[in-house]
Amino acid sequence: MRKASAPGKILRILFRLPLLLYRARLGWLLGSRFLMLTHAGRVSGLPRYTVLEVVHQDQIKGTFYVVAAYAEHADWLRNVMLDPRVTVTSGRRTFAAIASRLEHQNARKVLLWYALKHPRALRVIARLFQIDYDGTAESVSRMAQALPVVSLLTLRAEEGLELEKGAM
Repeated sequence: MRKASAPGKILRILFRLPLLLYRARLGWLLGSRFLMLTHAGRVSGLPRYTVLEVVHQDQIKGTFYVVAAYAEHADWLRNVMLDPRVTVTSGRRTFAAIASRLEHQNARKVLLWYALKHPRALRVIARLFQIDYDGTAESVSRMAQALPVVSLLTLRAEEGLELEKGAM
């Protein structure tokens, strides 16, 4: 299996376009499959913004699951591993959250769920990032080793921690 590699410059630009929607307060147009993650830069400490696809959402636990498509090279992943206190904007709501990287077994479960719900999307992701994927559970397991899966546990609004829409 090949390691996950970063796509070319054109794809990087395309992947950044959703950020413009969130900055224009139109992120809700992307639906519930995407969120904007606000995190602190590991060197500067300044706010950094990344739009990520939600591969699974546990509404009962208030947890979003996202994948670091650039694997260990993803700046946002490196930032949240240093400071897991983040902000999640999903639709028109913004929450404080805590990020944590899933262990392989849990990452595999999340990716298996995604493979069942969005098989075409997973094939496209695998192709874009040059990851061997043939639709089997074994290939999903290999993918879970190559691509870090991160949980974003929101600090619930009933605890008084939901942020105002404009706060970031």
